[in-house]
Amino acid sequence: MKLNQKNIDILRSKLVPKQSNFIGNKDFTPLSEKVLEVISPIDGKVFSTIAASETEDVDHAVTFARKTFNSGVWANMPPKERKVILLKWADLIEINALRIAVLGVRDNGTEIKMAIKGEPKTAADVIRFYAEAIDKINGEITPTSHEVLSLIQKEPVGVVGIILPWNFPLMVGTWKIAPALAAGNSVVLKPSENASLSLIEITKLAAEAGLPPGVLNVITGEGHVGQALATHMEVDVIAFTGSGSIGRKLLEYSARSNMKRVYLELGGKSPNIVFADAPDLDRAARDTAQSIFRNSGQVCVSASRLIIEETIYEDFLNAVAQHASSLVVGDPLNLKNTTGSMANINQLEKTINAVVKAKEQGARLVTGGKRLHHESGGYYHEPTIFADVKSEMDISQQEIFGPVLAARSFKSEEQAYNVANETIYGLSSVIWTSNLSRAHRSIKAIRSGTVQVNCYSGADITSPLGGHKQSGSGHDRSLYAFDKYINLKSSWINIGS
Repeated sequence: MKLNQKNIDILRSKLVPKQSNFIGNKDFTPLSEKVLEVISPIDGKVFSTIAASETEDVDHAVTFARKTFNSGVWANMPPKERKVILLKWADLIEINALRIAVLGVRDNGTEIKMAIKGEPKTAADVIRFYAEAIDKINGEITPTSHEVLSLIQKEPVGVVGIILPWNFPLMVGTWKIAPALAAGNSVVLKPSENASLSLIEITKLAAEAGLPPGVLNVITGEGHVGQALATHMEVDVIAFTGSGSIGRKLLEYSARSNMKRVYLELGGKSPNIVFADAPDLDRAARDTAQSIFRNSGQVCVSASRLIIEETIYEDFLNAVAQHASSLVVGDPLNLKNTTGSMANINQLEKTINAVVKAKEQGARLVTGGKRLHHESGGYYHEPTIFADVKSEMDISQQEIFGPVLAARSFKSEEQAYNVANETIYGLSSVIWTSNLSRAHRSIKAIRSGTVQVNCYSGADITSPLGGHKQSGSGHDRSLYAFDKYINLKSSWINIGS
């Protein structure tokens, strides 16, 4: 889709009415009628409200979802009929892509060029992928003796609670929603209070596409809403993307309630190792800048630790800094800008504090380090690079989730791998080398769910995304995502005489 500034400006000026929960394919006002202000990170101004739900509202949504699941109206619908509805939903999202993208940008500040592709366009593609897979997930017959027929059936788990982040709500959301629905489950969705609008919008489009009432429900609010969902006795699975601290709480809530399965996609402090024999050092420098500064560093797989071979250390740092300086940070709905705002004031302040701490601990500031466009009221920060970072520094170990790159050098291949593996995280990693043997050694040596060689973000919906160590459990994307939302049932039939 070719973007037009005039059309974007028309959409950004539209009033966004007060939003309610969406339960049973209808707007549902919370019992308390309380609301939360929706503040745009573009200018710091309130432009709508969402429902501030309470525990009773969560119970209503879950009860409705359970009733719908038990009725079989969706779970027992023939797979090819579920497919038709999901494909129509994807089409409606694509038709309304620009409107949805602009709404999302007003909510979380992602630059519009990335938002249109990464949010509604990706959401439509993800839904189509799982819709097409519905009637291709087969059961099995196990190799038993001739007197026995042993079957393995794949059944939906029931009610799935999904708790989402604010950085890419539609992309990350449909990674979980689409396979859960395709498998026949009912879903209760809790968006981030910092990015709920676009998810509410596509849920309404799902109802328009013909999804039965109660199959997909959205309930908004603050953290206690997620807690109520995770402790509810009628929720069978929780799928979550967000911080490690919340992930730990969700595991506790599972133990305190019905021991529901919990799948977590958590933080990252992803290493980016550049060997001197990289096939294209300029491309590596450009992709390095993009990997940490796109969406203001608010990407779970951002390559936030740069580990450079000593012989090219300063030259490569300067190249990355040059690419960083070419980025234009500003209003994310202005097509002239390449980088938007941070999603909320808390994330901006966290980034500012991390920069201060890095300086105090002795890291060398190469470029950036300041808040931008303060006068606009928005939440903008310069692309920032620190050099000579050491293992014990906070910037080397803690996820900032902002546009801050921590760089250091290495002498040997073994040292590079040791540095790459020294954090508690293991989500993603990047390697740059022309040595095929080294590339294979790197893939084996680095403890992360994804290893990218001579590229960044080389995966798509067909490739699983999951973390090692404290970066989570379970996988989004690919056919493996179905595993989270399906129960295996074994049957053993005596067919002997």
